[in-house]
Amino acid sequence: MATPVGQPGCGPGWDPAAGDVMLHGASTAHECLRAGLLDELEIRLVQVLLGEGSRLFDAFGPDHVELELLRRLEARDVTHLRYRMLRG
Repeated sequence: MATPVGQPGCGPGWDPAAGDVMLHGASTAHECLRAGLLDELEIRLVQVLLGEGSRLFDAFGPDHVELELLRRLEARDVTHLRYRMLRG
């Protein structure tokens, strides 16, 4: 699911090129990562171990991806990491 930042959802006539978009769900993020559509990536890292699930960076396969850390905010139970996707 893709949601424009500051908007309740995607409606008719919405243009994703008009502003920031938040992606929810691993499969949507994988498709956008593979297609090279993401400029920035924000990860909310929590201290929970899961037995299974989708690995975010498996979308790249053996390709090497450079990330530039733009922001790190730490709280008691979560760390917010924002990266810029560097293209070669």
